[in-house]
Order: sequence, then C-alpha cells, then structure tokens
Amino acid sequence: MVKRSDSSGFGTLLGETGRAWRYRLDQRLKPLGLSQAKWITLLKLSWAHDGITQKELAERLCIESPTLVRLLDRMAADGWIERRGSDIDRRSKTVHLRRKSCALLQQINAVATRLSSDLLEGIPDAELRSCMDVLRRVKEKALGRDGLVELSQLSSCDRNTGPAQRATEKRARKKRG
Repeated sequence: MVKRSDSSGFGTLLGETGRAWRYRLDQRLKPLGLSQAKWITLLKLSWAHDGITQKELAERLCIESPTLVRLLDRMAADGWIERRGSDIDRRSKTVHLRRKSCALLQQINAVATRLSSDLLEGIPDAELRSCMDVLRRVKEKALGRDGLVELSQLSSCDRNTGPAQRATEKRARKKRG
C-alpha cells in the first residue's frame, strides 16, 4: 500500500485534538467544582441509566479499581452518587447517580455545547460535515470491517460506551445473526 504523505500525522493530530478539547472542557467545568475525573465519571454513569458495577465503571473510565474507589468515596460524600449492593452478585456494588446529579449533568451538557460552538465557530457547515464523515469512516475501519464492531477484540478503553455506540453494537449483532 502506498503511504499518503499528507496523512502521516493524522493519528497524532486526532489524539492531540481530543486531548485539547477535553482540556478546554475541563477548564470550563472547574467553576462548577468538577475535576475531569468527576465530570467524566458522571457522564459515563448517565449513559448507564440503571447503574453499573464499580468494576465495569472502572473499565469504562480506563482506571484501576482502587483509584475509582477513592473517587467514588469523594463523590458519594458530596452527594453525587450512591452505591448499592448488586442484585446479581452480593460481592459487587453498583453505582447510581443521585437526583442531585441530574441538574449538574444539564450544566455539564450546556457547557459542552457552548464549548463546541466556540471551537467550531467560523468553520463552514460543509467542511464540518465532511470532517465528521471522514472521522466516522476512520472509526468504522478502526473498529472492524464494514463498521461491524468486534468489541471483544478491543480493550474497554477503546470503546465508546454511550447510547449511540450501544445502538450500533445491537444493530451489528442483529446483522451477524
């Protein structure tokens, strides 16, 4: 395969762009008293709807369980989350958002929407659509042939575990039979 000279730094640029975006969002969320660890945890929990085990949350956050336990201790003390015994496994705890978190998640989403508007300002809609199309195709290729996700082959840190990705996974499983 011929190497495309204009794409040699694509992966690096893509990674740096993601880190820069998260850094700016983190700066804007600091006035709400949120560290990146806390707002990302709240976001991942909001995607889970009915709560998830601490182990699964640690995997989704790409952190070690002991690190997560300390974070969850602080978040529980602040009233953002609660832990419950698992109905399935008595040894496990599930983590759930408290009602107080719903308003905070709305603020997080509002700040994220404003940041997105600010960072994308001045970029023509056609260029943005084209960029997003290219990124989707690269993601599909990275995740597997024809966009069929073989998640068992990916580390949990490489997965997008939000609602859109879960719907994509469900469709892919249906296609495979």
